[in-house]
Amino acid sequence: MKFTKWRKGRPIWGAFMTIISGLMISWVPLNLYLSTFLPGSIAIIGLLFGGLLTLIGIVALFFPNASKILGIFTIFLSILSVIGALGGFLFGTLFGIIGGALLLAWRLAPVRVKVTPPTDMEKSAHTF
Repeated sequence: MKFTKWRKGRPIWGAFMTIISGLMISWVPLNLYLSTFLPGSIAIIGLLFGGLLTLIGIVALFFPNASKILGIFTIFLSILSVIGALGGFLFGTLFGIIGGALLLAWRLAPVRVKVTPPTDMEKSAHTF
């Protein structure tokens, strides 16, 4: 019951898609580790962008109020990851764009307040 209540106040799907895209983008430079850490290699950028996307997804789970700006960063980094890591063979880029859009679109539902009618004492207090 507590997990369900916690989950309803978080952008779960956007965060999971962002984490998955970060892992997919990091996968390409990690498999090319012999050439990733050579001087002049651009694959280190892919490793950096993949790590940042994974971190953004985790942060989105714990700070749901920042989901709008995190969604913008997710889309931006996902598109730029094509340069350094081929965007996780473009699947990471697609998942990142979808995850960023879900983070942008997420908003907390308004709280419903139960309104009770005023009592006789409250009615008489407001009449002058």
